Amino acid sequence: MSGIAESAGTEAARHLPEEQASMGPSQGHAGQDSSIRRALLNAALDVFTERGYTDAGLTEIAARSGIPVGSLFQHYGGKRGLYLALWEEFREEQERRTAATVTAERGRGVDDPIALFVAGARAYLEGAWDNRRLGRLLVGDDGPAGFDALRRQWDRAWVRRNARLLEVDEKRRAGRVRVRVLTTVIGGAARELGDCGDETEAREIVDEVCGILIHLSAPPG
Repeated sequence: MSGIAESAGTEAARHLPEEQASMGPSQGHAGQDSSIRRALLNAALDVFTERGYTDAGLTEIAARSGIPVGSLFQHYGGKRGLYLALWEEFREEQERRTAATVTAERGRGVDDPIALFVAGARAYLEGAWDNRRLGRLLVGDDGPAGFDALRRQWDRAWVRRNARLLEVDEKRRAGRVRVRVLTTVIGGAARELGDCGDETEAREIVDEVCGILIHLSAPPG
């Protein structure tokens, strides 16, 4: 959702020097807010990783970020908001990465559903390796209340996206089960990559899983 509205800030910008006015009334403030949010999320990831969600303290997160606790609450409302923001960031980056890969493959003339699905899966798994520290945190059992339900909701949406990519009739139970199994394989492999400390081994895992997906993706008969 977006819109354009006159405000006191817009009016004040008219009286700024030209180079400052051209920046817009809130560009500097928005940039500062972005830096604050980044510092808070980085610190939260450090503390959540070291202590777990339950034992993590907002005072320590604020101290590590160099941001006052009051500002933390203003931006995220507390520990739960920080955790969910990290999850949203991971989820959006994974979706962006896989969508970009599938789009690029289509641009190269690839139209086979299985080939597109496996290319997207490879991109997802490579993203899981690149962001393994955050991914490892998010698949653990120590999260905020209600997070498991959110994760299950996202998993169901992920299955539906994969079904569309594979052109599977979701009305057929066998098709739904096949896509769910494939999605589960990807999720399980992503968890393994989170615990993997060697890039060569990680690449072997990705290659192995993609081979499994090709085999499992083929419709029966």
